[in-house]
Amino acid sequence: MSLKRVVVAMSGGVDSSVAAALLKDKGFEVIGITMQVWEGSRDWGGYAERVANRLGIPHYVLDVRDIFKQKVIANFCEEYREGRTPNPCIRCNEYIKFETLFKKAKELDADYIATGHYARIEFDAQRKKYLLKKGVDSEKEQSYVLYTMTQEQLKHTLLPLGNLTKDRVREIAREKDLPATKPESQEICFIPDNNYGEFLRKYIPEAAEPGPILNKEGRVIGEHQGIIFYTVGQRKRIGLSNKEPLYVIAINKESNTVVVGKKEEGYADELIANNLNFIDMEKLTSPLGAFKTPIKAEAKIRYLHQPSVVTVISLDGAQVHPVKSAKGGAAKPLFKRVKVKFKQPQWAITPGQAVVFYDKEEVIGGGTIERCL
Repeated sequence: MSLKRVVVAMSGGVDSSVAAALLKDKGFEVIGITMQVWEGSRDWGGYAERVANRLGIPHYVLDVRDIFKQKVIANFCEEYREGRTPNPCIRCNEYIKFETLFKKAKELDADYIATGHYARIEFDAQRKKYLLKKGVDSEKEQSYVLYTMTQEQLKHTLLPLGNLTKDRVREIAREKDLPATKPESQEICFIPDNNYGEFLRKYIPEAAEPGPILNKEGRVIGEHQGIIFYTVGQRKRIGLSNKEPLYVIAINKESNTVVVGKKEEGYADELIANNLNFIDMEKLTSPLGAFKTPIKAEAKIRYLHQPSVVTVISLDGAQVHPVKSAKGGAAKPLFKRVKVKFKQPQWAITPGQAVVFYDKEEVIGGGTIERCL
């Protein structure tokens, strides 16, 4: 019986390095692939190659710069141009790791791909469905950025770190004497200096046009430097002096205005979401295929957000609309937009970010915040 082959997305960091080591220990035939996503990046594959050599596994660099530019960077710029704040890591997972790398793994006759995400994939034998669940490390848990995954992707993906804490992963790296991995960073990979504004000014200079700053009553109280430099919830670098701190509470691309207010003015309890993906439709539909509206769930509106109780209401009517996938897969229900009502008002609901729905530990699905109500 041949070994199961797995392609591991290796960034050179401790998480993906330990993921590769654990899979090798379990008897998999492991291939390490580092994806070159951005021309400005340095040392592509250098750290990962050293880890691969230590583990005795092959390692390759896959140039995905073109698709990354089309799917991630272009979207990042367009969202800021429209006054929204995107999450490029979610787009990268959707189009690069679980689409482009997925295709490469098939070319290599691999049974699985694997990443260093802190989340879990489980198969429910009774429902014959793959489930995406939170990782056990509550501080590092990353299921939020994986809500776009399909059943086919879940079936062929391994997440070796889902049942581990970050501290334990670091211990394993030391125990296995893995070479020094690259330093961890919270920055976006294609903006290494974390200066979003200057990056956006370079790529969409027309969006750096100054305009009025308004208070919530619509009175002009200052001038902004361009909507690309602002995001909902922002307090610093607004350029206004006030006795009480002021926060960005809305951005309007059509009027080129930024609205600011006191912190209590930045709370809301409803949003509209689009670009939806539901991993477990049975949580949402009756046996006859009707949308169980409204449904109760918990939701996160940003990566570090504490889940909050919500009611989710379909804006497409109560009926499920089955559609065939472009690749000829099984029919799946289609929802275009939902309204999300929070039990308690939430701070800084930000258009462009993701809202992800949970049933306890399980990810039901999610979508992009279109607007706050």
